[in-house]
Amino acid sequence: MRLIITEKNNAAAKIASILARGRVNEESYLKVPYYRFEGPDGEVNVAVGLKGHVLQVDFPPEFADWRKVDPKALIDAPLVKGETAKSVVRAVAKLAKEAASLVIATDYDREGELIGLEALEIALSVNESLVRGVRRARFSALTPEEIQRAFTELDHLSEPLARAGEARQDIDLIWGATLTRFVSLATSRLGNQFLSVGRVQSPTLALIVAREKERRAFVPQPYWVVTVDLIGHGQAFSATHKEERFADEARARAVFARLQGPGQVTAVKSAVKKVLRPAPFNTTSFTSAATALGFSASAAMNIAEDLYMDGYISYPRTDNTVYPSSLDLRRVLETLAGGEFRAQARELLGREKLSPSRGNKKTTDHPPIYPTEAVRKEQLGDREWRIYELVVRRFLATLADDAVSESNRIDLDIDAEPFFLRGSRVVEAGWLAYYPYGRQKDTELPKLAEGDAVELVDKHIERKETQPPTRYGQGALIELMEKHGLGTKATRHNIIQNLYDRGYIHGNPIEPTETGIKMAEALLEYAPRIASPEMTAQLEADMDAIAERDRTKDEVVQSSRRLLHEAYASLEENRERVAAKIFEGITDDRILGDCPTCGTHKLRVIRSKTTKKRFVGCEGYPECGQTYPLPQRGDIIATGETCPECGTPRIKILGGRRPWVLCLDPDCPTKADYREKQAAKAAARAAGDGDGAAPSPPPRRPSRSKTGGAKTGGAKTGGATRSRVRVRTGDAEG
Repeated sequence: MRLIITEKNNAAAKIASILARGRVNEESYLKVPYYRFEGPDGEVNVAVGLKGHVLQVDFPPEFADWRKVDPKALIDAPLVKGETAKSVVRAVAKLAKEAASLVIATDYDREGELIGLEALEIALSVNESLVRGVRRARFSALTPEEIQRAFTELDHLSEPLARAGEARQDIDLIWGATLTRFVSLATSRLGNQFLSVGRVQSPTLALIVAREKERRAFVPQPYWVVTVDLIGHGQAFSATHKEERFADEARARAVFARLQGPGQVTAVKSAVKKVLRPAPFNTTSFTSAATALGFSASAAMNIAEDLYMDGYISYPRTDNTVYPSSLDLRRVLETLAGGEFRAQARELLGREKLSPSRGNKKTTDHPPIYPTEAVRKEQLGDREWRIYELVVRRFLATLADDAVSESNRIDLDIDAEPFFLRGSRVVEAGWLAYYPYGRQKDTELPKLAEGDAVELVDKHIERKETQPPTRYGQGALIELMEKHGLGTKATRHNIIQNLYDRGYIHGNPIEPTETGIKMAEALLEYAPRIASPEMTAQLEADMDAIAERDRTKDEVVQSSRRLLHEAYASLEENRERVAAKIFEGITDDRILGDCPTCGTHKLRVIRSKTTKKRFVGCEGYPECGQTYPLPQRGDIIATGETCPECGTPRIKILGGRRPWVLCLDPDCPTKADYREKQAAKAAARAAGDGDGAAPSPPPRRPSRSKTGGAKTGGAKTGGATRSRVRVRTGDAEG
């Protein structure tokens, strides 16, 4: 019997259905499903899926007590692997005992190779003879062509690639656990209120904070804009003074006063240029495009992975932006011609030759992301369809022609002052017909010629101010992380999600909380290497060197331990200063605004010692006993605004699909509609309870992401809460 081990159950089922010569029999052991079938050569095959990593690196039990173990001891502590899915491990062991050969068919990347190596070690522990019959199936899509090719061209497992993934696990655990425990103990934030620090997370946070500080240090400069409303040949339009920003108000007003009209067209110019078609999607460009549609990077990647596992798109974790010659582009179009994009696919199929665009990154592991199956809209949920459509349209755009646009400009003279107006339009749609995302609306100019007279209808002068640099959106941040070598294509979206989950950032564009700002400041001041991209990028390069066989895993892990010792020494020396700075941020985040009752103190978030519930109270207690209730779920963010109706501060609640902004006073007139709806819901629930028919909420579809929260030696940071309940705000759109 040949045993095939995949990363997930649905991949095992898909591969079995593709390779089976006849019927596929689904069986199970300890509730773990596996699929028995006869292959093309008559050999019995069994395909079983894991649940991502079934073994997890951790510290030995004696290092689990945060209060009794000095965090410094974790730097050189031994590491052990424990089972995270015992039933899966038992099922793999049972099937391996019966097997004569083994095929590892996990995802082909660094992490997938490590998962495959872990599965191999489990199999060999019960059947050493398998070592002579181990092969590796490498594929980029769960399609019949790809799977059949992969199992025809079986390769060998790459231990160096797996060890590179293992090194990342070890290093991230050592750094994360050591620094998280240090900061949490220094600030006495233990249990579910702990603070986290990470090797990639912290320099990423530092980038966000640096941009926020630029914004806060920015001093707006006033400028004035002079515009005119005109009519020429019966067409109304507006024009702007050639000096678009007047720094001198007096000069702007002198120009404005001089304008009496009429005016005259002095020049009409136009230029035609090509708008180059986009390169094929790799992970970074895909997540950037998806976040522009309102998805978080984490949600976009989770959905893309689901679509890959369902056989609808190719593997979404890739650096490649060049289609390999082995990819039959015409075959992909023929597939798409059987679905919703029939017209567009047939249009491209009508071409004699397909010449795709090329990006500047060419790798050999996986092709760029492309659609592998025709799907009808009703087969998917709305969010899944939008991501699938994005991938399809990008693929079509890479095979289309460049677009052609025309830019136009009219120059005018009004009382010896120069004015102009610009316009643009798409002359040949090309790829824009297939990929309309972000396409600018055509701006048509009036039909005027040089020498034409225009009538002045009105004039305007407006004071404006220069704006600070914009905050990073998630897509822009991922691109910046790639530029600085922070994380990998497979981890960047999770790093950003961790920052949301830890309460260090909120919103999109991304704004750091005061806790996030002070955390970054503390690290940059007292242990700058921890928050610097350079150190993290060097460790990433070291891990790449393991995959290239230039360094060993042990060398790289030991090198990282030495770096951590240096950083930790600085933190330990400044323990009280680090704690004080972080406390500043925690305190500032609890302040919501001025108390409208006493007018002299601040309102802040308080957690009851008896009920553990949170509420808002005045810092002037007991002189001022003003309190307000709070929702018990979601992050509370001060907006700096006051409700015009009741005078209480407005706050933002992060949780659910969209942020929720409200004032503190539950009796505020602005909440009348909300109170009526709540009363109606309560009445409906009461009626439902009386009938015994109250509906239960639908189950949430589980994520298939294989990367979870990083362990910190006995506590899994991905599932923790703090004094403000942490929710995965980055999973929500918007």
